[in-house]
Amino acid sequence: MTLALTPLMRRGTVLTPVLPVVAVLALLALPLDPSSEGGPGPADAASGFLVLLCVIRLVRDRRRPLPRTAAVVLGLPVLGLVVAALGAYSPEAGIAGMSRYLQIFVLVPTAVLLLIRDLGDFRLLAWSFVGLAGWQGAVGVHQYVTRTGASFQGEQIRAVGTFGPQDVMGMATVVGIGLVCAFALALRRTSVRQRGVALACALALLLPLALSFSRGAWIATAVTCAVQLVLAGLRRALKVAAVVAAAGVVLVGGLGVGTAVLEERIDSITQVTDAPDQSVVDRYAMWAAATDIWREHPLTGVGLKGFPEYRDAYASPTLSSGSDTEGAGAAYRKQPLLSPHSMYLLVLSEQGLLGLMAFAGSWLALLVCVLRATVRARPSGRHGLDCGLVACGLLVWQLTDFVYADIGGPSTVLTAVSFGLVTWWALAGNSEPQAAPPVPVLGNARESVARCP
Repeated sequence: MTLALTPLMRRGTVLTPVLPVVAVLALLALPLDPSSEGGPGPADAASGFLVLLCVIRLVRDRRRPLPRTAAVVLGLPVLGLVVAALGAYSPEAGIAGMSRYLQIFVLVPTAVLLLIRDLGDFRLLAWSFVGLAGWQGAVGVHQYVTRTGASFQGEQIRAVGTFGPQDVMGMATVVGIGLVCAFALALRRTSVRQRGVALACALALLLPLALSFSRGAWIATAVTCAVQLVLAGLRRALKVAAVVAAAGVVLVGGLGVGTAVLEERIDSITQVTDAPDQSVVDRYAMWAAATDIWREHPLTGVGLKGFPEYRDAYASPTLSSGSDTEGAGAAYRKQPLLSPHSMYLLVLSEQGLLGLMAFAGSWLALLVCVLRATVRARPSGRHGLDCGLVACGLLVWQLTDFVYADIGGPSTVLTAVSFGLVTWWALAGNSEPQAAPPVPVLGNARESVARCP
């Protein structure tokens, strides 16, 4: 079973088909309108064009869209989505919710899977993640230094990049994913110069990640890097861990970068019952509300976009009316709490056990395939091991972050592209022992073929 992907030819030069994916990522670097209410942005529109482009290529080449395994893994969540859309409180809510889920977890990942030809394309997208994270991180550090960021504890010091306070988790997501990709590329056993550049990028991204004050992103990044180190080998894990620890001491201890605020923020992670801040109180109140909603609607939930409609009936009195946001060019606004800030609880409350088992089954299958492909790449240590570590990192980061966050906002399209890379490596990336970009031959343009299991 093969997945034939014909490269674009222009005057003897091969143009990689993943350039439209790179363009989607580049649009995430554009500043958002401070007066906007969040939601989909230009990158989401570009992702729709990406799906359309992929459909046109499939029709033109008259190819089967997906191998059977990929179709099952990516299509599994559709069952729960259809049932939840039918049970939504209004047809408009059902259609809007289903469209968003299909975009993030089915359509865009499928398009990315079909457009990647080989390990070269995969690494190009991984470096694009790093580049985007570097840009957003630089903007975030500037916001902290000049006190032009989002409001945090009465000061406009929170690094949010170009996403603004309406998507306060956007920069933390981009930087966390970029750091994970850079860290994996630094573990590559060839090209010492590229390893050095990747390690320098990973260390540089530690600062903006810290200044995002996102506890969920910190936890997800720490867990993911630990998993990557274990997969890369114990000896290397100890060496790299020492370098990262030294960099953390220099950034926080030696340079005094946000020491007091960071220490207070870190301490708040464990303050669940002992004087927690309001954000922690709100989060646990919404988690409890989502759990109570599911208990009364266990099988299919309350339907897509239904959590805000049922929240007040189940939430405790400690839940505030919304989150205060301002700064980074935006005026003060009370942002409503429309989700439980946990992807698993959001799916459980709106789609019930049926939806959660469908998503969990898809993600678990991806995790098993990704780990298996990465372990197969370890004996040589050269063929695709860095790509395997990138794929493992992206999936582990997302699954860990989903404990504290859910989909929403312009940065969500990055999650869709990440799942596309993960799916390609899991199902097609380690099938050829020496994958390489095709070389154009005069008068005979070759097709690049990637075998799937």
